[in-house]
Amino acid sequence: MSDAMPSTAAVAIPAYRQGVLLVFAAGVLWSTVGLGVRLIEDALVWQILLYRSVSLSVFLYLVIRLRSGQGVLAQVRRSGRAGVVAGLALVAAYAGGIYAIQATSVANAMLLFATAPFMAAVLGRVLLGEPVRRATLIAIGLALAGIAVMVADQSGGVTLHGSLAALASALGFAVFTVALRWGRASEMLPAVFLSGLFGIGVTLAICLWLGLPLVLSPRDGGISMGMGVFQVGAGLILYTLGSKSLPAAELALLSLAEVLLGPFWVWVFLGEAAGVNTLIGGAILLGAIAGNALSGKRRKPPLRVAP
Repeated sequence: MSDAMPSTAAVAIPAYRQGVLLVFAAGVLWSTVGLGVRLIEDALVWQILLYRSVSLSVFLYLVIRLRSGQGVLAQVRRSGRAGVVAGLALVAAYAGGIYAIQATSVANAMLLFATAPFMAAVLGRVLLGEPVRRATLIAIGLALAGIAVMVADQSGGVTLHGSLAALASALGFAVFTVALRWGRASEMLPAVFLSGLFGIGVTLAICLWLGLPLVLSPRDGGISMGMGVFQVGAGLILYTLGSKSLPAAELALLSLAEVLLGPFWVWVFLGEAAGVNTLIGGAILLGAIAGNALSGKRRKPPLRVAP
């Protein structure tokens, strides 16, 4: 019949394509964090994070309020202790991520950020008793081998510290993910909003303690606040919308857009190239992530919020 209702498959195909575009667009936005940090001239990690936390908090407050029609602080309170842990973990992840990009190459930092799903799998097993598939355990072993190759020639100094900060950032995102599972939170935006509030308090105190100026140049301040809105905030919203119509394995693969495009932007615009060890170790790491995603269905991967 000409007026028959469209089949479920016919309706699902446009939703699937839209989901792919939304999640890929989120990865593209998150991938620009390295370029944004590189374009900042004088601001240090705590100053950048302070300004980014302010813009992120304001942006997410408006989005959550318009999206739910409910009080934002009431939603934050409902997240309970899990929301507090998740928010604090994200602050640590943000700080480690920005420091890592300032201290090592963007390629090195981005690839190490990609270890977050494996860390979440281990923490979920230890803290929540969640099972870990054999394929994931093998992928974790390969990922560790890739990391070893990447840091093999970093015998000391700033570069090694940057790599360690990148791994600490990935651990922060893993703790964020496990905290959401612990609290059975299906809505992640209130926890990220809470991280913005924590970020303002923590970074403001540190800036005052270190005697860092609170007023940045228009360039540095504008870039920092722009990252809070367009990289973290907008990317998170696109990911949240797109993830509803995509299987977990494809989400994991699409999230690699952030890792692959991050070094590309700084190479195109700033001429920053990756070292041989970073490329070899990164290839092993990306192979482990892709293999884990393609080996079968698994839990939804950790949300990747730009460092």
